Order: sequence, then structure tokens, then C-alpha cells
Amino acid sequence: VSNGPGLQDEHITNLLVFGFLQNCSNSNFHKELEVLGHEVSMPAYLQEDYDDGLQTDGNRCSYFLESGERDSQGQEEIIQDIARQLAQIGDDMDHSIHPGLMNNLAMQFMNVNLSEEDRRKSLTAALEQVMQTYPMDMEEEKTMLILAMLLAKKVADHTPSLLRDVFRTTVNFINQNLFTYVRNLVRNEMD
Repeated sequence: VSNGPGLQDEHITNLLVFGFLQNCSNSNFHKELEVLGHEVSMPAYLQEDYDDGLQTDGNRCSYFLESGERDSQGQEEIIQDIARQLAQIGDDMDHSIHPGLMNNLAMQFMNVNLSEEDRRKSLTAALEQVMQTYPMDMEEEKTMLILAMLLAKKVADHTPSLLRDVFRTTVNFINQNLFTYVRNLVRNEMD
């Protein structure tokens, strides 16, 4: 569901969640995130160290790209900027997630017998619990988006080997529940 050329819908969410996880402070899953970046086909410039290919003005070199690739890279950079901003807010919200809730959610993800749907339901239930205790000083969709990605981060912090599963479940949750909001966030930044 996009207007004109651009990234596929799921790729937008992949970039957003990956960028959020990449920009969160105090994470224990750097190695797993690097592997995940290769598995979900993140652009090379997001997988490399940030000082590679930077120009003196802080922008990345783009002289190798065709016009369509440049547009796509521009959209990807906008999504990365959004992810960076959301990760900063997420770092501030981190304290609001009760450790017991986190442990329960991590245990659900460790259960190999749970289907993807059951994992999504577990994430949704944990998210609903956190949303009840969190003050609503920003729009509900934005709060839900940040908390969903923050829950993913905290599960991966708890058990780094769960990063792939919690990433996939979080992307699916966002695509099913918050994709219109995410798409509008990206569109608003591009205008």
C-alpha cells in the first residue's frame, strides 16, 4: 500500500525496528543485531560502522547510486532518522517497564512451542499492560510504537538469542496494528 516507487511496506517496518534497536543505548545484543542486519537485507551503509563513507558534512557518499536507488536511500535515511528519534524517547521510557513483565515476556519467547500468532498475542498483552501504566503525554499510536520496539529491545537484552524472533514478531505486530501511523510518519518527514 504505497504511493509511487518506494520501499515495500514490510521493509519500512524492518528498517524502523532495526534502526530503533541499533540506536538504543545499553543493549547487550550487538553481535546478534549485526547478523540480523544481514538476514533481513538491511542496506550496507546501515550495517557498517558509522564513520565509513561519511563526507565532511556528515552525509554519506551516494555517487554510486542510480536515481531510483538515491530516492530509496533517501527514504531509508529518513526512516533511520525517525528510528533514532524514537530510540531516544524509548531510552527515556525504559524505566517504565516492570522487570517481572519483561521476564514473563522473555519466557514466552523462549517457548519453542508457541506459534508466531501466540508470540504476537504475548507481545500485545505485555504492551497493553505497559500502556495502562504509562502516562499518555504523547499520541497513543506513537507511545504504542515506541513501547512495542522497547519491549523487543528488552527481550533481546534479557536473552540476546531471541533477537531474531522478537524482531520478526514486533515487525508483524507493527504491520498489523500501526502501519498506517508508521507510513504517515515517514510521509510527513519526506514532505
